[in-house]
Amino acid sequence: MKRLSLLVTIIMALLLPQLLNARTGVVYGPGASAFSVETNKDAQQVKLRIYNAGLGGKPIKTVAMKRAKGDGTTWQATVKGDLKGKFYTFDVKYGGKFRGECPGIWATAVGVNGKRGAIVDMEETDPASWNADQRPSIAARDLILYEMHHRDFSIDESGGFANKGKFIALAEPRAIQHLKELGVNAVHILPSFDYASVDETRLDEPQYNWGYDPVNYNVPEGGYSTDPYKPEVRIREFKQMVQALHKAGIKVILDVVYNHTWNIDGSNFQRTRPDYYYRKNADGSYSNGSGCGNETASEREGMRQFMIESVKYWVEEYHIDGFRFDLMGVHDVETMNAIRAAVPQDIFIYGEGWSAGSCAYSGDLAMKANINKMPGIAAFSDEIRDALRGPWDSNSKAAFLGGVKGNEESIKFGIVGAIQHPGVDYSKVNYSKAPYANEPTQMIAYVSCHDDMCLVDRLKASVKGISMDELIRLDLLAQTVVMTSQGVPFLLSGEEMLRDKKGVHNSYESPDSINHLDWDNLERYPQVMEYYKNLIALRKAHPAFHMGRADMVRRNLDFLPVENCLVAYHINGRNVPGETWGDIYVAFNAHKRARTIEIPAGTYTVVCRNIKCNPAGLTTVTTKDGKVTIPAQSALILHN
Repeated sequence: MKRLSLLVTIIMALLLPQLLNARTGVVYGPGASAFSVETNKDAQQVKLRIYNAGLGGKPIKTVAMKRAKGDGTTWQATVKGDLKGKFYTFDVKYGGKFRGECPGIWATAVGVNGKRGAIVDMEETDPASWNADQRPSIAARDLILYEMHHRDFSIDESGGFANKGKFIALAEPRAIQHLKELGVNAVHILPSFDYASVDETRLDEPQYNWGYDPVNYNVPEGGYSTDPYKPEVRIREFKQMVQALHKAGIKVILDVVYNHTWNIDGSNFQRTRPDYYYRKNADGSYSNGSGCGNETASEREGMRQFMIESVKYWVEEYHIDGFRFDLMGVHDVETMNAIRAAVPQDIFIYGEGWSAGSCAYSGDLAMKANINKMPGIAAFSDEIRDALRGPWDSNSKAAFLGGVKGNEESIKFGIVGAIQHPGVDYSKVNYSKAPYANEPTQMIAYVSCHDDMCLVDRLKASVKGISMDELIRLDLLAQTVVMTSQGVPFLLSGEEMLRDKKGVHNSYESPDSINHLDWDNLERYPQVMEYYKNLIALRKAHPAFHMGRADMVRRNLDFLPVENCLVAYHINGRNVPGETWGDIYVAFNAHKRARTIEIPAGTYTVVCRNIKCNPAGLTTVTTKDGKVTIPAQSALILHN
């Protein structure tokens, strides 16, 4: 046994430099564990402490780490013995003072509330048949994104979930059945890494947050696990969730927040490398392009490498299918392109093409206007969003859905996927006066998401005296525009059941009574779910609505003459590979009265009309004079 232990120790020592390059913080072995932490060059001392528990108690071992050869920023230590199940912290000394204990920035497992890193055998966290799990093969042009918050989706009694508010609620038959029936093929989960604002020791008390306050970027959030005290549980349950969704043919998109940390002084970044990971203004103050008190410096080698390795880790360890970058406009273009190049091409990457304030960086930032410099990366289109519902800076102002003229070109901009198109007058587009996408798959089409008002609340706030019938009509009209655009469509969880949040604009820490999904709405408003699923089925079945290439869109899609609060276009389906329809006409009428458009005389199959949708056809119409009627506040789709 002594010889075996010695052999393990020798092997660990030989592999230590290579293993530390993986930047995992700790590499576990049954005979020894290797630890590594990065610091600034002026670090004076680093202490490694080993604990029995993830919280409380005194260290059972304290080790003075040694500076590795090289640039002087890496400290290492090897601790003999089987440490599985133990916990660790690093404490770095600068200027004669220790900065405070933390698990470092590379932790992949932590104890409750993420205060200490955990030493686990990651292979033991894999669910059965995890090695056989495969990412669904779905091209970017075919994606239909469904944004959800774990707690919102499953917390309400009406949902009937056994694991309310947990990762594994999404593995329950109720969840899988609903998502498959709706027809979405990619679930965008709000931040699911370990974050600060929910106390994992008090999960029996009401707590809520969206999670945009990162602590440990490479560890699942304990509040969404069934036992946050056991590090393996959150990891295994996250994998079980991914596995169940993959079996159902649904991709998993992770919302990532690399643009800021939950605070500065208490962050793992600041405690290990003070001021290295953050941007500062010329006067020495911290830049605040995130609007959260700090912004990270993606252009610095260490931060860039951290982002790249973190994304790769989620792909490799958790089989994640894509990433939504929060405030992507805080990051530099070079870093985003490096991330794109570092992961497989079937990983879908998109983000918010804006920041929340000015950034202390003079180079190219990953703003919407620079999307054309980032092939394979998409951005949300606030053009089509606000043209439909109203401007972002006013809850009460309406737009197209409220019968306000002047939004037609912005909607056309969204319909073609933010590309160059001869039928769009860019001088009349609300925000972008030029196309920003090289390909339509670089634009995310949506009308509401987790922040700002959800669609139902926005309609109630902006359309005076709106009735329930009118609300439903406008809701379905809005989603028809989104789902037939050439960009990648995006739905907020619960919109298919007419979700509302009681008018709360920013519900990031509102209680469940505001944020929950009311599953009983599926029975109250069955026509809404029916329309949504048929609309999604229509898009999926017909490549004309997701051609995927800019040259195809320019060649085959042309607009009919614009009228106030009426947008219509034609697609030549004969030139679209795989399309079974010929001439396709789509019209959106936001008026409170019926309107007409002129199309060539002939016989057409109507698949969408007067808030009913059926890809197989609702009826046929024969036009002799070439005129067809679009009912009030609804969409019309027909083909020959």
